Amino acid sequence: MKKTLYILMLIPVFLFSQEKLSGVIYEDNPDTKKTGLAGANVYWLGYSVGVVTDINGKFKIPYKKEYTKLIVSYIGFKTDTISVENSKDISHWLKPTSMLDEVVLTQQKKSTSVSYIKALNIINVSSDELLKAACCNLAESFETNPSIDVNFTDAISGTRQIKMLGLTSPNILITTENVPSIRGAAQAYGLSFIPGTWVESIQITKGTGSVVNGFESIAGQINAELRKPSTDDKLFVNAYASANGRTELNTHLNTKLSEKWSTGLYLHGNLRNEKFDKNNDSFLDAPLAKQINVMNRWQYTNTETGFVSFLNLRYLNDEKQAGQLNFNPDVDKLTTNFWGSEINTERLDASLKLGYVNPNIPYQSLGLQLAYSNHNQDSYFGLNVYDVKHQSVYSNLIYNSIISDSRHKIKTGLSYTHDTYHELVLDTNYNRNENSVGGFLEYNYDDLGAINMSAGIRIDHHNLLGTFITPRFHIRYSRWEKSAFRASFGRGKRSANIFTENQKMFATSRTINIFNSGGEIYGLDPEIAWNYGVSYLQGFNLFGRKADINMDFYRTDFKNQVVVDWENSTEISFYNLEGESYSDSFQAEFSYNPINHLNLKLAYKYYNVKTQYKSGKKLTPLIPKNRIFANVSYETHVNKNGGNWKFDATYNWLSKQRFPSTSNSDIEYQLSKFSPTLSTLNMQVTKVFSPKFELYVGGENITNVKQKNPVISAENPFGPYFDSTLVYGPVFGSMYYTGLRYKLN
Repeated sequence: MKKTLYILMLIPVFLFSQEKLSGVIYEDNPDTKKTGLAGANVYWLGYSVGVVTDINGKFKIPYKKEYTKLIVSYIGFKTDTISVENSKDISHWLKPTSMLDEVVLTQQKKSTSVSYIKALNIINVSSDELLKAACCNLAESFETNPSIDVNFTDAISGTRQIKMLGLTSPNILITTENVPSIRGAAQAYGLSFIPGTWVESIQITKGTGSVVNGFESIAGQINAELRKPSTDDKLFVNAYASANGRTELNTHLNTKLSEKWSTGLYLHGNLRNEKFDKNNDSFLDAPLAKQINVMNRWQYTNTETGFVSFLNLRYLNDEKQAGQLNFNPDVDKLTTNFWGSEINTERLDASLKLGYVNPNIPYQSLGLQLAYSNHNQDSYFGLNVYDVKHQSVYSNLIYNSIISDSRHKIKTGLSYTHDTYHELVLDTNYNRNENSVGGFLEYNYDDLGAINMSAGIRIDHHNLLGTFITPRFHIRYSRWEKSAFRASFGRGKRSANIFTENQKMFATSRTINIFNSGGEIYGLDPEIAWNYGVSYLQGFNLFGRKADINMDFYRTDFKNQVVVDWENSTEISFYNLEGESYSDSFQAEFSYNPINHLNLKLAYKYYNVKTQYKSGKKLTPLIPKNRIFANVSYETHVNKNGGNWKFDATYNWLSKQRFPSTSNSDIEYQLSKFSPTLSTLNMQVTKVFSPKFELYVGGENITNVKQKNPVISAENPFGPYFDSTLVYGPVFGSMYYTGLRYKLN
């Protein structure tokens, strides 16, 4: 990093001490004469020497006799190579691509792709991929992606949890349009608060992400891009119903108010009011639920002045009732009549994004992100009360520019975050305020060929975590065509919200122990981890058809961790790490397009996740060491009415998973050391009648795999061994659904 900064400091000296070649780059436009082209890249072929034209298309570039080929490029124009014999001034007209001979290219777009160009290992998931499953909310949007593991957190709440690189979601920075959204009090249930139809695309970054987005990311980042009012359908309706009693309706209403203003109203509602207990354990297989979710989205775009802005206003009310079949909250709440739970959440979100791109110097831009959220959750689990109120303010100012030429880009800015927490845990109040202010600088080098490198550093001051530095580095190297070798390392730091991140513990009879180490948050020190990773992507032709293979290995080393210890079946303990804790993750993925409209995806994943507990170093519970994934999708040809058929199937095989120790339980409540292996199969068929209307039917876990006795001591839920958290696979068996989509452009 020091060497890079030293080189950057020498660039101005180099530019002013060498012989110069001057010139002007014009736009080759028959309607105008000598229009200078601002922002064009001008650089010497084979050398790391280049500049960008000014507002009038003029440039000055260092010249030596060995410099003989000058490259001129600009987005939307044909790239030209100019032969140079001396330092005389030159003039050159760059031809727009619209003036070139027409070339028609036809390509089948991949619904999931990994960039060959970027330094970060980013998986792009399009809206087409999201339609391969019901995708009722963001938590259910990863069923067809092998990089994300999805499972139920417990056997009562119906909540899904995601994992990446062997680590749970608190270690993943989850953002909505690059604004942190699933954090703090929203960690447990927040993924279910973003409807799937609102999502336009998802970007999954493996390893530590960019310093621009903060210091909390450890395992990676998941960013959800929402649909834009200016490009979304004027009317979109999605209706859904499942055999386990869930119904859902999504409606998008978008209006273009003027050339610059667009607005959208996004409505979501879901309801489950039928009770099911197919395994006859007296507990509901799925909770009763009701959610109302409304978002108003405004978009302003002015291409002449370079201003773009988005304003989002959202209100959410989510209600869940879980527990025993005969539980009546009006009578049985917080009594031992029947075991029951209610989780009621009310949330208000507001966010504003302002962006400015200099029309005359397009590589210069300024962005401001502002967000506010007010999250109120009132809940109880049997006799355990847990209420949390969380107010959050987030701001981030980002400036983008270049150094010398567009191969050297920088991002710099300032960020501020404020969080206020009020928690009632059983009969104890935990209140705190967190404030952090930080600055960051990220340098990106792209030689427009083999190397793309990103080096970032940020410094933050946190009122409870102190002052600390976060470095992150990513590099991509392409040795030959359609290849990308990547390496990365970086540091992450976060305060662990032990109660909201582990709410499932309240659905047990375990007592809660916190071993105070003198830290500022719950008496515990913050989590600190380093992440290191390498990956290799190679595209090739197999029997004349496109294929690619992608392999990656990541290791996360915790220098400090808040250990969540489930190794005593009547207790849950929180304490700071004393010893090693790490996660090794290896994944190999193969994608192939054997015939038109048929796509195959195969993946193998290996985890080795270990933690030093007070009882010894052990595998982290409920994480399979091996996983096999397969997905096949096929579309028929589109007929004259614009209709066709789509078929999708996803298979998962999971190896055995370690249970936390239950040796101190009575013999009838003890579990074996490991779970059995399991496999699941999901399928969906979609009939597209026209570009406006389609119907879909599908099934999840159609092989009807079920975990036996997922609720331990279900017959005595107020006894000492009651536990609903030791879930390794499906709880509900097969689930079938149907739905329709209608859109009006």
